[in-house]
Amino acid sequence: MTVPAAEMDAKMDSATDARTAPVLVWQMLENMSKEELLEWRRSEPKNRASIKERNLDIGFPYGWYPAMLSSDLKIGEVKPLRYFSTDLVIWRGEDGGVRMLDAYCRHLGAHMGYGGKVTGNNIECPFHSWQYNGEGVVETIPYATRIPPQVKRPCEKQWHVTEANRWIWFWYHPAGAEPMWEVEHVKEATDPEWTDYDIFEWDVWGSLQNMAENGVDAAHFKYIHGAADMPDYDFDWGTGDHRRGARLFLNLGTPKGMVKGEIAYRNIGPGQSYTRFTGICETLLVACITPIDEDHAVSRFCFTQPKAQKEGPAGGAARAIIKDICKQFDQDKVVWDRQKYLPNALVCDGDGPIGKFRSWYKQFYVEDGAGSAE
Repeated sequence: MTVPAAEMDAKMDSATDARTAPVLVWQMLENMSKEELLEWRRSEPKNRASIKERNLDIGFPYGWYPAMLSSDLKIGEVKPLRYFSTDLVIWRGEDGGVRMLDAYCRHLGAHMGYGGKVTGNNIECPFHSWQYNGEGVVETIPYATRIPPQVKRPCEKQWHVTEANRWIWFWYHPAGAEPMWEVEHVKEATDPEWTDYDIFEWDVWGSLQNMAENGVDAAHFKYIHGAADMPDYDFDWGTGDHRRGARLFLNLGTPKGMVKGEIAYRNIGPGQSYTRFTGICETLLVACITPIDEDHAVSRFCFTQPKAQKEGPAGGAARAIIKDICKQFDQDKVVWDRQKYLPNALVCDGDGPIGKFRSWYKQFYVEDGAGSAE
């Protein structure tokens, strides 16, 4: 993503129009109405190749992922989810704690996300009222004199959940390993001086890996987003662990000349990402992207800004920043929806450290799982 035009106007260093020609992908979107664009963001694209043809059958990377907003799950509520090609059920017990299990009852296979209810801190199946605790142990069968021993044991696959940054997060690992790190808390997300989230949603019909590589792909900023030239990066690859980050410096052509911009972003594993924009209006973007299936991920961008700036004289610019960032994601989605994953990509000088990024990202795949990205 590039630095928003509204933010750039505060940093003008020239009076000459330096805009580049409209980017090619925008030809697919520029004539859409607002309603058509919102529908396009969530609609399944036609005529895309299969998962196998696009080399997307590489498995899922492990880590913490966002499930849903904390505010969307009240005490006593049950909801169905589908992530990582798995049907799930999530509920909030009377103690306020969130629990999640595979959705299908171990009795006769009812989906507990549809009609199930919370009883105490357990979930009750709508079919025969079997009650499960958060580990999948059946604690009550109202019509039986004994509980079968097989369901007195916790489910083999546990879904660990936690709450941070106004979201419910869950740990995914294909081999069932315990969480290896904690979700990172971002101070602005719960600061009362910052706004509630402005949330925008997309369905991307591609893989998390292709989307993740975008952050180090220097050349695409010019040809997808219309940046005036290639950006400079200051990367932090961590010390062989699950964290990485970068500061991105680039020039953008605007109606009033060339503008210098900066973005700072951070990844905590493959599932938690946030980006800070500074300038005319500070902006925090919490990017909540979770795979549904191998070729489908739901993407929710959560923006928060200081109330003093959002509700003050800079309010118009604050809204323009968010609009520009969403437009840039639209531009990327045009490619992602039909992109193929190339394990032996032909990378040129100037492309950015795609090879180094893949080496870092590879640690999150399990070799004996469904597959592994090389």
